[in-house]
Amino acid sequence: MLRTRKIRWLSGTMVLLAILTLLLPQTLLPQAAAAQAQTSGIDAVLVADVSNSMNTSDRDKISNEAMKMFIDMLPVQGDKVGIVAYTDQVEREKAMLEIQSDADKSSLKDFIDQLGRGPYTDVSVGVAEAVNILNHGADPSHSPMIVLLADGNNDFNKTKGRTQAQSDADLAKAVKEAQDQGIPVYTIGLNADGKLNKNALADLAQQTGGKSFITDTPDDLPQILSEIFADHAKLNVVKLPSVTGNGSYQEVTVNVPNDSVLEANISIMSSKPVEVQLTDPSGQAVDLKSDAAKLSTSKSYSLVKLLKPQEGDWKLRVKGAPKDSIDINLLFNYDLQLVVDPIKTKSYTKGDKVDLAAKLENGGQPLQDNDLYKDMKATLVVKDVDTGKSEEQPLENTGSGFAGTFEVPDNHNYELVIRAEEDSFYRESEPITINASGAAGSGSQPTTSGGEQDKPFPWLPVILGVIALIVVGVGAWFLMGWLKRKNRGFVGQMVVEIRDENTGDKSYPQYKKLVSFRGRFHLHQLLQLDPELKETEKYVFTPSNGDRIIIRNTAGGTLEKSGRAVDASSGVELKNGDRLSIPLQQADKTILIEYLV
Repeated sequence: MLRTRKIRWLSGTMVLLAILTLLLPQTLLPQAAAAQAQTSGIDAVLVADVSNSMNTSDRDKISNEAMKMFIDMLPVQGDKVGIVAYTDQVEREKAMLEIQSDADKSSLKDFIDQLGRGPYTDVSVGVAEAVNILNHGADPSHSPMIVLLADGNNDFNKTKGRTQAQSDADLAKAVKEAQDQGIPVYTIGLNADGKLNKNALADLAQQTGGKSFITDTPDDLPQILSEIFADHAKLNVVKLPSVTGNGSYQEVTVNVPNDSVLEANISIMSSKPVEVQLTDPSGQAVDLKSDAAKLSTSKSYSLVKLLKPQEGDWKLRVKGAPKDSIDINLLFNYDLQLVVDPIKTKSYTKGDKVDLAAKLENGGQPLQDNDLYKDMKATLVVKDVDTGKSEEQPLENTGSGFAGTFEVPDNHNYELVIRAEEDSFYRESEPITINASGAAGSGSQPTTSGGEQDKPFPWLPVILGVIALIVVGVGAWFLMGWLKRKNRGFVGQMVVEIRDENTGDKSYPQYKKLVSFRGRFHLHQLLQLDPELKETEKYVFTPSNGDRIIIRNTAGGTLEKSGRAVDASSGVELKNGDRLSIPLQQADKTILIEYLV
């Protein structure tokens, strides 16, 4: 009876919500949808070559420092980061982690610090796995990207029979997937030993819409990562005056130009530790461990992040070691989009004029801070789709937006993009299509004829239809919940080793990815159904909430979790980093497992 009442209550509630949704003022729904559509973040996978060749290409592991700085530059919340460390196989992997706190960033940076090195190299392995991670863990509303730090060379294990042709084919497949999904690959060529395969890395970046960088010294990597972050987020790096350390505090002015800045990232690169102080525009000292400002430090950089900073001149005071060169860069994060007013849809021909107007929006609403427009310039980029040629023309800054007129030069198809820029950032509009070729349909915003607009909206059929759908949907809701539990997927991977209890020897660690499993799987499957280890069939894994996994011994018994014996008959929960020891009675072996997300 209680279950029946719950179902009835749920049905009635859903129907009421549906009717209220339909009856909401029509102006509210588009605004909410627009606000949601404007929300954007970054989903990045950092890919590092950890083969032994890096011992000469990157002796001091500054690539690790650069990846950590990239993580520190990301906003405090919302973006997602994954990590792949590869040789000729995936050595370590971190599935996409959504950053919600400083602790999440620390977890990622700790993972980077634990990366070791090994023999052989195959670039295709790292790129393919990064694409795979984005396929399974990226947020569809975010902008994906891959950052590859490598020397671009392959060194295959001859005993495995791997060839360059096979690697090239696998890389081409991964590149095609990246192209299809709009995933740019930014490459950083590490050339400290002069053996860089720069052409391979440049081609990889060019084919996917990324950029390629080369450095002869690892000290350049933090600067390069700043450029990559800025390019992907449509920001400009603002170069501040460099400082040569003298053992005393030296002052640099940091200007926050307007109130639309969400975050200001002040990156300080130096070969030796520096001390940092900061005062706000009113002259008050700023606590660098507060909710208003955060200081992150590492052996090659310091990064000050200002959260929703006040407009005006901030004073940064830096004390470095005598004669130490200190480079300071500034990056602003903005929650701004450039939106073009709808154009009239009609059949265009040569000589027609199309009036254009665009403005900046924040959260789907027009920008209120018109001071931001003061120093901005806008350009209309016109691409002739038929010929492939592009040209630019300036637009007028009206003080609260941008305006101009496009005159159709020929009976061709055109794609129009407006780009607005100032010193610290730029934004580009979504493309507008103009069809002047005489084909049916032209323009990118179809409109409804006046007669159709005059007709009253058919509320009653819509409401009755929604009610009917929900009545059916409530029953389907329980069925879908059951099916979802049966087909729920897994994340992360398990590192598996087998210890021989007679000799004490351990097998080479095997990294078993879990994304291919659904609903449940046996430990025996993870061990490739080895007949000798058949008794592991009784250990069953099922997914749990929060990227956790439950392991259960269906025959009853105990196992060791983090060195402590626990009863596995009712299920043991595993979270990221947990380790298990599972002794086998029939094979005199112990299965060692580490769960990594």
